[in-house]
Amino acid sequence: MGRYTGPKCRKCRRFAMKLYLKGDRCYSEKCPLGEEYIKPPGEPSKRWRSRESSYGLQLREKQRVKCIYDLRERQFKNLFNKATKIKGVTGEELLKLLEKRLDNVVYRLGFAMSRRQARQVVRHNYIKVNGEKVDIPSYQVSVGDVISISEKGKGVPIFVEALAHEIEAKEWLSVNRKKMEGKVLADPGRADVEYPIKENLIVELYSK
Repeated sequence: MGRYTGPKCRKCRRFAMKLYLKGDRCYSEKCPLGEEYIKPPGEPSKRWRSRESSYGLQLREKQRVKCIYDLRERQFKNLFNKATKIKGVTGEELLKLLEKRLDNVVYRLGFAMSRRQARQVVRHNYIKVNGEKVDIPSYQVSVGDVISISEKGKGVPIFVEALAHEIEAKEWLSVNRKKMEGKVLADPGRADVEYPIKENLIVELYSK
C-alpha cells in the first residue's frame, strides 16, 4: 500500500492530536484543530460502540507514531528491530532512532516546516552532513555531526520561509540560522519527544 495522500487534517482528528503535517498552516490561525482534539472525522455514530481491545489500542499507537514521523510499515519495523538490539529500554531506543533520522533532524532544526518537506529537501540534495551531501532521509546522525544547507539551497524559498519562523530547536541540537547550519550536541532523550506517545504499547504489539 502506498503513502497516504488524503487530507492531512483528517489524520490529526483521527489520532486525537496535532501532528503538524501541513507545515506553515499548522502554526497559523488557519489550522482548524488548534491544540485540542475536536472530534473524529466522519458522521457521528448513533450506534453503541464497545470499548477498544488491547490490540486495537496497541495498533492505533503504532499507527500514530508512523504518521508523526511519516514512515511506512517496513521502515518502522526495521527501526524497531534495530532498537531491540540496543541495550536499554526498547521503546525509548525506538523513539531515539526516530528522532535521529536525518529528515527529522532537518525538521527539528527549523530548516523545514514539516517532516515530509524535510524528506523532500534531503532527497533533492540540499542537505550536507559534515560537509558531504547526504540524500538519504533515514540516515542516522551522530553526536558532533554538523548539518547544513548546501550553497545551491540557501536561496530556495522553502528554507527562507522555514527559518523565518524561528522554530525553537531541541536541547540536543544547536542551530545557527545566519549560517544555515546546526549541530548534534547529544543523543536525544525521552523527554525530547513532546508527543504523548505510549511506546510500551508498540513494544507489546510487536512482541506478540
